[in-house]
Amino acid sequence: MERIIFHVDVNSAFLSWSAVKRLKEDPASVDLRTIPSAVGGDVETRHGIITAKSIPAKKFGVTTGEPVTKALQKCPGLILVSSDWQTYRQYSRAFISILHEYSGIVEQASVDEAYVDMTEAASDRCEAERLAAKIREEVRTRLGFTVNVGISSNKLLAKMASDFQKPDRTHTLWPEEIQTKMWPLPIGSLYGCGSKTAGRLSGIGIVTIGDAAAAELSVLQSFLGEKGGAYICRAAHGIGSARVQTQSEDAKSYSNETTTAEDVTVKNYERLALPLIRHLSEKVALRLQRDKVYGSTVIVSVKTSDFRRHSRQKKLSSSTNDASVIFRNARELLQGLLYEENGIFDRGAGVRLIGVGVSTLDRGEYRQMDFDGFLQQQKEEKEQAAIREKRNRLDDMMRTVQARYGTDMIHRGIP
Repeated sequence: MERIIFHVDVNSAFLSWSAVKRLKEDPASVDLRTIPSAVGGDVETRHGIITAKSIPAKKFGVTTGEPVTKALQKCPGLILVSSDWQTYRQYSRAFISILHEYSGIVEQASVDEAYVDMTEAASDRCEAERLAAKIREEVRTRLGFTVNVGISSNKLLAKMASDFQKPDRTHTLWPEEIQTKMWPLPIGSLYGCGSKTAGRLSGIGIVTIGDAAAAELSVLQSFLGEKGGAYICRAAHGIGSARVQTQSEDAKSYSNETTTAEDVTVKNYERLALPLIRHLSEKVALRLQRDKVYGSTVIVSVKTSDFRRHSRQKKLSSSTNDASVIFRNARELLQGLLYEENGIFDRGAGVRLIGVGVSTLDRGEYRQMDFDGFLQQQKEEKEQAAIREKRNRLDDMMRTVQARYGTDMIHRGIP
């Protein structure tokens, strides 16, 4: 039986969710999705990085991950809005909830995207497209934002399909459509092929995904290494997993990473790396909070311009899912990797990828309470004690009245 996998992706998620919230608060305000706008950095100082942009902003060349100052040079009239993680969490939960109405097999890949196994729900390919259209309509009418749905027989191809023309579209990429729909695309469009990898491949004449599919495996591996070359070869032929993992399968760690818009060096560290670390820490924290788990080991990993990966980790005294705690420790780890004697910067290398992760997970049962937590617990215990005391006094009064006037005279109310 052919598997039917959906990849559902919110269009410009952070920007869309900010726009929906703004329109709810003030229906007369301009829709951020219709003008050059972006979420990113400190709105007042205009520092930081772009984490989401509107389609009109994209037409000016604004890209996710680039410094705000660079985006403003491309588009001086760009409207900037601050991140709002509480709103993102709210809409993410609502979005995933709708997907669960269509299938019990949902894998949330990030805050704004998910894979859905629709094999049992859709009797054939036509039914799959009808259900995809219905999901898009449900999200649009109930939540106020749009999604793209990619349909295929595995997760890789479904993901590729959802990245085709946007917004609010359904696209298919079945195995027999790879040659016409995927192979003509630029090699950088292949899922998992970063800009630096695409640049190296373009340098040897592999410009499209089709070129990579036609290349010898040995050639790809000679330029990208054994694992990297093998991945590009498989992906270019549309080979990927069809297994959609449900949320009930416990994760061993949570992490997010991103390729930098330009190599991180001593000169641009504060401008480029620090905002990225903060953004990645917030994304990891959001996922931990969503799943109600905590982690006591913070991990930072980087990939240098020579494609070597380096990482460091730190064991915390108490597990956490707080973004500020993760950021503070991730920043310390990154600075150690980059700045210490014989570190990355000392060797004259630059960084092209940064990742933040949290491991050694628990459900909160082993957390050591900090002073603020202790004070909060003390306050709650006092409040509970006061409630119990009031309840006991009421019970005594009720028994006194019943003893004097009969048991039917007074009863407890139902809250």
